[in-house]
Amino acid sequence: MTDAFRQPLIVRWSDLDPNGHVRHSVYYDWGALARISYLARHGVGLAWMSKHALGPVLFREEARFLREVRMGDELSVDFQVAGLSEDGRKWRIRHAIKRGHDETVATVEVDGAWLDLQARKIRVPPDELAAALGEVPRTEDFSILVSASRPKA
Repeated sequence: MTDAFRQPLIVRWSDLDPNGHVRHSVYYDWGALARISYLARHGVGLAWMSKHALGPVLFREEARFLREVRMGDELSVDFQVAGLSEDGRKWRIRHAIKRGHDETVATVEVDGAWLDLQARKIRVPPDELAAALGEVPRTEDFSILVSASRPKA
């Protein structure tokens, strides 16, 4: 596994609400930026996904806001895998948004899967995508994700 990936950020005026606080949806955007930036650096970014008719689909996003963030703050977003199905189709990713190296200001956790954009079904990722995700550091509480079985119609 590689060292933790960090996406640097600077809080912009457009990230703020009228109270001067970062809008809640911006935290989710920062997590998405970190995920796509990491994958792009490993050769499996948006152009690769488009070519392979494959993309991420999210089932759940959850943020925890821990510290106030102000315009101009220099932040970073890391990227860790908290869960993965045995076949790599489904994943749980956790981001820590930090000011400096050790002050966590928020966390974002997402559950998702790889969607075949033509068949419109969840699918096993191609080897190069699975390998890139396999290089992401895992959280201390990493777990194997088990899919619930669907009832037959």
